[in-house]
Amino acid sequence: MTEPGQAFDLPQNGNGAVATSPVESLIASISSVPVEQEQQQPMPNEQYDADIVVIGAGPGGYVAAIRASQLGARVVCVEKEFLGGTCLNWGCIPSKAMIASAERLEDVRTADKLGIIVQGEVKPDFAKIMARKDKIVQTQRGGVGMLFKKNGIRHIEGFASFKDPHTLDIKGKDGKTEKLTTQYVLLAMGSSVIHLNIPGLEGGRDQNIWTSDDAVSATFVPKRMLILGGGAVGCEFSYVFGTLGSEVTVVEMMPNLLPMMDSDLGVELGKSLSRSGIKIKTGATLEKCERVGEAWKCTVKKGADSEIVEVDVVLLGVGRKANTDGMNLEKIGVQLHKRGVSIVDDSMRTHVPNIFAIGDVTGRIQLAHVASHEGIIAVTNAIRNEKRPVDYKAVPNCVYTVPEVASVGLTQSEAETKGYDVSIGKFAFRPLGKAMASGHQDGFVKVVAEKKYGEVLGVHMIGSHVTDMIHEGVVALKLEGTLDYMVDAIHAHPTMSEAVLEAFEDAQGHSIHKL
Repeated sequence: MTEPGQAFDLPQNGNGAVATSPVESLIASISSVPVEQEQQQPMPNEQYDADIVVIGAGPGGYVAAIRASQLGARVVCVEKEFLGGTCLNWGCIPSKAMIASAERLEDVRTADKLGIIVQGEVKPDFAKIMARKDKIVQTQRGGVGMLFKKNGIRHIEGFASFKDPHTLDIKGKDGKTEKLTTQYVLLAMGSSVIHLNIPGLEGGRDQNIWTSDDAVSATFVPKRMLILGGGAVGCEFSYVFGTLGSEVTVVEMMPNLLPMMDSDLGVELGKSLSRSGIKIKTGATLEKCERVGEAWKCTVKKGADSEIVEVDVVLLGVGRKANTDGMNLEKIGVQLHKRGVSIVDDSMRTHVPNIFAIGDVTGRIQLAHVASHEGIIAVTNAIRNEKRPVDYKAVPNCVYTVPEVASVGLTQSEAETKGYDVSIGKFAFRPLGKAMASGHQDGFVKVVAEKKYGEVLGVHMIGSHVTDMIHEGVVALKLEGTLDYMVDAIHAHPTMSEAVLEAFEDAQGHSIHKL
């Protein structure tokens, strides 16, 4: 190395001639480096009317459309009914608005436990409850429309069918048909409720046979109702109508409510709903129904025993089918299976290379937030010509009863079936200061971890606001977190989240506050 201002001694070659200097060598090397050519972006392709057409404006479709626009694509979104799809108009949002009213009613009725005296009759005004629900839905729907305008997305109200993989016929509400060409298509049509084939149970809403769509647009609170299905839909509506005054019977064929979740959660929720007066019949089936005057006589069978349950309304809380009819999907090569559209892999591409599919229409995980995430991945793969897969390892599942239920990752049974040697941690909300202060002491947090290295495999909760708390578990699974990391994370006091810390500690065998 030379000092500042010191000259280089130019090296001599074998003949005594001056060799090329280091600077000249460096310049020559730089000059010989090939110039990288600017990569052309695939968007936009002017030979098509659009770069991508999204069919369906539910939580999968509208989110995907916005992300595609953010990536520079010319986007058209076709929706045959309302912006927001089933989730916003008939599912997630209206049902949560109804749940909020029911929960507030319950809080007022039990306010004396917190030292608040409410005088006079406390009762629900169902018309106002539903009017509030409608206003929330309309506001959210308008918000999606504003986002479309902000992002330059063309919204067409109509039904889309394929002429070929790049050409769509869109029949508008006015009866006119528009031909639209596009480089890519995203199928996000969602799913619809279906009626189950139960002997004697015929008719629709006019015969008081409701689906979840009918329940969120009901005009009255039935005196007696039977809800078929103890999953999220059945449990949420049992809580709503039970709190508002219905005599509710829930029939679930599996041994516990919420059969897709950890069994401890379903057992605990069953106890809670039963305490509120809801009749829970698990391991049972609705064998047949008979219309008697304005009522339904329902035969509920459990094992060898049968009983008659007479109700005014039967709510079918199970059964959905993908919205694929009339679109000519198979004619253009999109393969279908019994639950919907078949995709090649987790990049969300179908068997037709320029067509992708997400959400309920694929018959996979029927959750709004999964559809949104799949939509983002799918349009990114299309526009950037990538094959990034969707990671389904850490998908939260939430039920908005009171108490709420939330779960992510493997259940204890699933982990054991996969061969893991598991460590279980569990902590109830009851002893927490925040739980006592707020009057929300029901429920617990359960952690499933791999014993040798402590990797977190699943987190399961039932209690107040656990649908907001589950994301600590989501991040733990996503980052392959271990119990060592989780117990070393400081949790604020007093909070309900202290139960999560205690459950992680319990899985290691040293929960501080567990009796």
